[in-house]
Amino acid sequence: MDDSQLLRYSRHILLPEIGIEGQQSFLDAHVLILGAGGLGSPAAMFLAASGVGTLTLCDDDQVDLTNLQRQLAHRTTSIGVAKVESAQQTLNAINPGVRVRTVQERADEARLTAMVAEADVVLDCSDNFPTRYALNRVCSTAGKPLVSGAATRFDGQVSVFDFRKPDSPCYNCLYPEDSESEETRCAVMGVFAPLVGIVGSMQAAEALKLLAGIDSTLHGRLLALDALTMQPRVMKLARDPQCAVCSG
Repeated sequence: MDDSQLLRYSRHILLPEIGIEGQQSFLDAHVLILGAGGLGSPAAMFLAASGVGTLTLCDDDQVDLTNLQRQLAHRTTSIGVAKVESAQQTLNAINPGVRVRTVQERADEARLTAMVAEADVVLDCSDNFPTRYALNRVCSTAGKPLVSGAATRFDGQVSVFDFRKPDSPCYNCLYPEDSESEETRCAVMGVFAPLVGIVGSMQAAEALKLLAGIDSTLHGRLLALDALTMQPRVMKLARDPQCAVCSG
Protein backbone atom coordinates (compact mmCIF):
# COMPACT_ATOMS: atom_id res chain seq x y z
CA MET A 1 0.00 0.00 0.00
CA ASP A 2 1.17 3.52 -0.74
CA ASP A 3 0.72 6.49 1.63
CA SER A 4 -2.60 7.47 0.08
CA GLN A 5 -4.02 3.98 0.59
CA LEU A 6 -2.72 3.82 4.15
CA LEU A 7 -4.59 7.04 4.87
CA ARG A 8 -7.76 6.10 3.00
CA TYR A 9 -8.08 2.75 4.77
CA SER A 10 -6.64 3.83 8.12
CA ARG A 11 -9.86 3.19 10.04
CA HIS A 12 -9.81 -0.45 8.93
CA ILE A 13 -6.09 -0.77 9.61
CA LEU A 14 -6.66 0.44 13.18
CA LEU A 15 -8.92 -2.55 13.83
CA PRO A 16 -6.81 -5.42 15.21
CA GLU A 17 -9.15 -7.93 13.55
CA ILE A 18 -8.25 -6.43 10.15
CA GLY A 19 -4.98 -4.51 10.31
CA ILE A 20 -2.66 -4.05 7.35
CA GLU A 21 -2.82 -7.73 6.42
CA GLY A 22 -6.60 -7.75 6.29
CA GLN A 23 -6.75 -4.55 4.30
CA GLN A 24 -4.23 -5.96 1.86
CA SER A 25 -6.46 -9.00 1.46
CA PHE A 26 -9.28 -6.64 0.44
CA LEU A 27 -7.06 -4.91 -2.11
CA ASP A 28 -6.04 -8.26 -3.59
CA ALA A 29 -9.59 -9.69 -3.66
CA HIS A 30 -12.16 -10.20 -6.39
CA VAL A 31 -15.84 -10.19 -5.42
CA LEU A 32 -18.68 -11.14 -7.74
CA ILE A 33 -22.05 -9.47 -7.12
CA LEU A 34 -25.14 -10.90 -8.81
CA GLY A 35 -27.66 -8.08 -8.99
CA ALA A 36 -27.06 -4.31 -9.06
CA GLY A 37 -30.36 -3.28 -7.50
CA GLY A 38 -31.60 -2.82 -3.94
CA LEU A 39 -29.18 -5.25 -2.28
CA GLY A 40 -26.36 -4.97 -4.77
CA SER A 41 -26.21 -1.17 -4.48
CA PRO A 42 -25.20 -0.86 -0.80
CA ALA A 43 -23.15 -4.06 -0.92
CA ALA A 44 -21.10 -2.82 -3.88
CA MET A 45 -20.75 0.69 -2.47
CA PHE A 46 -19.37 -0.53 0.86
CA LEU A 47 -17.06 -3.04 -0.82
CA ALA A 48 -15.73 -0.35 -3.14
CA ALA A 49 -15.26 2.10 -0.26
CA SER A 50 -13.44 -0.65 1.66
CA GLY A 51 -10.97 -1.11 -1.17
CA VAL A 52 -11.89 -4.50 -2.60
CA GLY A 53 -9.58 -4.61 -5.59
CA THR A 54 -11.93 -6.00 -8.24
CA LEU A 55 -15.72 -6.00 -8.28
CA THR A 56 -17.70 -7.77 -10.98
CA LEU A 57 -21.32 -6.62 -11.28
CA CYS A 58 -23.75 -8.81 -13.20
CA ASP A 59 -27.27 -7.59 -14.01
CA ASP A 60 -29.29 -7.48 -17.22
CA ASP A 61 -31.73 -4.74 -16.16
CA GLN A 62 -31.93 -1.01 -16.82
CA VAL A 63 -32.61 1.72 -14.27
CA ASP A 64 -36.30 2.49 -13.89
CA LEU A 65 -38.00 5.34 -12.00
CA THR A 66 -39.44 2.87 -9.47
CA ASN A 67 -35.89 1.69 -8.60
CA LEU A 68 -34.83 5.07 -7.24
CA GLN A 69 -36.78 4.70 -3.98
CA ARG A 70 -34.18 2.21 -2.69
CA GLN A 71 -31.40 1.44 -5.20
CA LEU A 72 -28.89 4.03 -4.05
CA ALA A 73 -26.19 3.33 -6.64
CA HIS A 74 -28.45 4.91 -9.29
CA ARG A 75 -29.53 8.48 -9.94
CA THR A 76 -32.47 10.12 -11.67
CA THR A 77 -30.19 10.89 -14.61
CA SER A 78 -29.50 7.13 -14.92
CA ILE A 79 -33.05 6.20 -15.90
CA GLY A 80 -32.85 4.03 -19.01
CA VAL A 81 -29.15 3.26 -18.45
CA ALA A 82 -27.97 -0.28 -17.76
CA LYS A 83 -27.79 -0.82 -14.00
CA VAL A 84 -24.26 -2.17 -14.18
CA GLU A 85 -23.08 0.94 -16.04
CA SER A 86 -24.89 3.28 -13.65
CA ALA A 87 -23.46 1.45 -10.63
CA GLN A 88 -19.99 1.45 -12.18
CA GLN A 89 -20.07 5.25 -12.42
CA THR A 90 -21.09 5.53 -8.77
CA LEU A 91 -18.42 3.11 -7.57
CA ASN A 92 -15.71 4.84 -9.61
CA ALA A 93 -16.68 8.11 -7.94
CA ILE A 94 -16.51 6.50 -4.49
CA ASN A 95 -13.14 4.86 -5.04
CA PRO A 96 -11.29 5.21 -8.36
CA GLY A 97 -8.72 2.69 -7.14
CA VAL A 98 -11.18 -0.17 -7.43
CA ARG A 99 -11.54 -2.04 -10.72
CA VAL A 100 -15.22 -2.46 -11.62
CA ARG A 101 -16.10 -5.03 -14.26
CA THR A 102 -19.61 -5.15 -15.70
CA VAL A 103 -21.61 -8.02 -17.19
CA GLN A 104 -24.92 -6.86 -18.64
CA GLU A 105 -26.75 -10.13 -19.03
CA ARG A 106 -28.90 -12.61 -17.17
CA ALA A 107 -26.18 -15.17 -16.74
CA ASP A 108 -26.95 -18.82 -17.32
CA GLU A 109 -25.28 -21.57 -15.33
CA ALA A 110 -22.34 -21.88 -17.71
CA ARG A 111 -21.67 -18.13 -17.52
CA LEU A 112 -22.02 -18.19 -13.74
CA THR A 113 -19.50 -21.01 -13.58
CA ALA A 114 -16.92 -18.93 -15.43
CA MET A 115 -17.50 -15.83 -13.30
CA VAL A 116 -17.51 -17.69 -9.98
CA ALA A 117 -14.22 -19.37 -10.88
CA GLU A 118 -12.54 -15.93 -10.96
CA ALA A 119 -14.00 -14.69 -7.67
CA ASP A 120 -12.89 -15.08 -4.07
CA VAL A 121 -16.35 -14.40 -2.61
CA VAL A 122 -19.77 -14.30 -4.29
CA LEU A 123 -22.75 -12.18 -3.24
CA ASP A 124 -26.26 -13.23 -4.22
CA CYS A 125 -28.16 -9.96 -4.52
CA SER A 126 -30.53 -11.31 -7.17
CA ASP A 127 -34.31 -11.16 -7.06
CA ASN A 128 -35.42 -14.49 -8.49
CA PHE A 129 -35.26 -18.13 -7.44
CA PRO A 130 -33.82 -19.61 -10.68
CA THR A 131 -30.72 -17.42 -10.36
CA ARG A 132 -30.40 -18.17 -6.65
CA TYR A 133 -30.55 -21.92 -7.20
CA ALA A 134 -28.14 -21.83 -10.14
CA LEU A 135 -25.64 -19.67 -8.25
CA ASN A 136 -25.88 -21.95 -5.22
CA ARG A 137 -25.10 -25.01 -7.36
CA VAL A 138 -22.14 -23.32 -9.02
CA CYS A 139 -20.63 -22.04 -5.76
CA SER A 140 -21.09 -25.44 -4.12
CA THR A 141 -19.28 -27.17 -6.97
CA ALA A 142 -16.51 -24.53 -7.07
CA GLY A 143 -16.05 -24.42 -3.31
CA LYS A 144 -16.51 -20.64 -3.21
CA PRO A 145 -18.15 -18.85 -0.26
CA LEU A 146 -21.61 -17.46 -1.05
CA VAL A 147 -23.23 -14.59 0.86
CA SER A 148 -26.99 -14.74 0.34
CA GLY A 149 -29.39 -11.87 1.03
CA ALA A 150 -33.08 -11.25 0.44
CA ALA A 151 -35.57 -8.53 1.28
CA THR A 152 -39.28 -8.06 0.65
CA ARG A 153 -41.90 -5.97 2.40
CA PHE A 154 -40.39 -5.52 5.91
CA ASP A 155 -38.67 -8.91 6.03
CA GLY A 156 -34.97 -9.40 5.38
CA GLN A 157 -32.53 -12.26 5.73
CA VAL A 158 -28.81 -12.90 5.36
CA SER A 159 -26.78 -16.10 5.47
CA VAL A 160 -23.33 -17.33 4.51
CA PHE A 161 -22.74 -20.65 2.78
CA ASP A 162 -19.00 -21.16 3.07
CA PHE A 163 -18.39 -24.02 0.67
CA ARG A 164 -14.72 -24.10 1.64
CA LYS A 165 -15.94 -25.95 4.74
CA PRO A 166 -16.86 -29.61 4.19
CA ASP A 167 -19.96 -29.44 6.42
CA SER A 168 -21.47 -26.30 4.90
CA PRO A 169 -25.22 -26.28 4.27
CA CYS A 170 -26.42 -24.57 1.11
CA TYR A 171 -29.31 -22.45 -0.10
CA ASN A 172 -31.06 -25.57 -1.34
CA CYS A 173 -30.96 -27.03 2.19
CA LEU A 174 -32.85 -23.95 3.39
CA TYR A 175 -35.28 -23.67 0.48
CA PRO A 176 -35.37 -26.91 -1.55
CA GLU A 177 -35.77 -26.24 -5.24
CA ASP A 178 -38.65 -28.69 -5.57
CA SER A 179 -40.65 -27.05 -2.77
CA GLU A 180 -43.62 -24.75 -3.26
CA SER A 181 -41.60 -21.53 -2.95
CA GLU A 182 -43.58 -18.44 -3.88
CA GLU A 183 -41.76 -15.78 -5.90
CA THR A 184 -42.23 -12.49 -4.05
CA ARG A 185 -41.05 -9.59 -6.16
CA CYS A 186 -40.86 -5.98 -5.03
CA ALA A 187 -43.04 -4.95 -7.97
CA VAL A 188 -45.90 -6.97 -6.50
CA MET A 189 -45.26 -7.04 -2.75
CA GLY A 190 -43.44 -3.75 -2.13
CA VAL A 191 -40.32 -3.30 -0.02
CA PHE A 192 -39.28 -0.92 2.76
CA ALA A 193 -36.45 1.18 1.32
CA PRO A 194 -34.02 1.14 4.29
CA LEU A 195 -34.38 -2.65 4.60
CA VAL A 196 -32.45 -3.34 1.40
CA GLY A 197 -29.72 -1.01 2.65
CA ILE A 198 -29.51 -2.94 5.92
CA VAL A 199 -29.41 -6.35 4.23
CA GLY A 200 -26.99 -5.28 1.49
CA SER A 201 -24.68 -3.70 4.07
CA MET A 202 -24.76 -6.94 6.09
CA GLN A 203 -23.79 -8.84 2.96
CA ALA A 204 -20.81 -6.51 2.46
CA ALA A 205 -19.81 -7.00 6.10
CA GLU A 206 -19.94 -10.79 5.78
CA ALA A 207 -17.91 -10.66 2.55
CA LEU A 208 -15.21 -8.53 4.16
CA LYS A 209 -14.98 -10.87 7.15
CA LEU A 210 -14.59 -13.83 4.80
CA LEU A 211 -11.81 -12.04 2.91
CA ALA A 212 -10.01 -11.06 6.11
CA GLY A 213 -10.23 -14.58 7.53
CA ILE A 214 -12.46 -13.54 10.45
CA ASP A 215 -14.27 -16.63 11.72
CA SER A 216 -17.38 -14.99 13.19
CA THR A 217 -19.44 -15.00 10.00
CA LEU A 218 -23.02 -16.16 9.48
CA HIS A 219 -21.78 -19.51 8.20
CA GLY A 220 -24.28 -22.12 9.34
CA ARG A 221 -26.71 -19.46 10.54
CA LEU A 222 -29.59 -17.46 9.10
CA LEU A 223 -30.19 -13.94 10.34
CA ALA A 224 -33.78 -12.84 9.80
CA LEU A 225 -34.88 -9.25 10.46
CA ASP A 226 -38.39 -7.84 10.86
CA ALA A 227 -37.74 -4.19 10.03
CA LEU A 228 -41.23 -3.21 11.20
CA THR A 229 -40.38 -4.07 14.82
CA MET A 230 -36.57 -4.22 14.38
CA GLN A 231 -36.62 -7.68 15.90
CA PRO A 232 -33.76 -9.88 14.61
CA ARG A 233 -33.70 -13.67 14.89
CA VAL A 234 -30.70 -15.92 14.31
CA MET A 235 -31.37 -19.56 13.46
CA LYS A 236 -28.87 -22.36 13.09
CA LEU A 237 -28.66 -24.11 9.73
CA ALA A 238 -27.45 -27.64 9.19
CA ARG A 239 -26.72 -29.51 6.00
CA ASP A 240 -29.70 -31.55 4.80
CA PRO A 241 -28.40 -35.13 4.35
CA GLN A 242 -30.91 -35.49 1.50
CA CYS A 243 -29.90 -32.25 -0.26
CA ALA A 244 -29.45 -32.84 -3.98
CA VAL A 245 -26.81 -30.08 -4.21
CA CYS A 246 -24.40 -30.30 -1.27
CA SER A 247 -24.96 -33.84 0.04
CA GLY A 248 -24.86 -35.65 -3.28
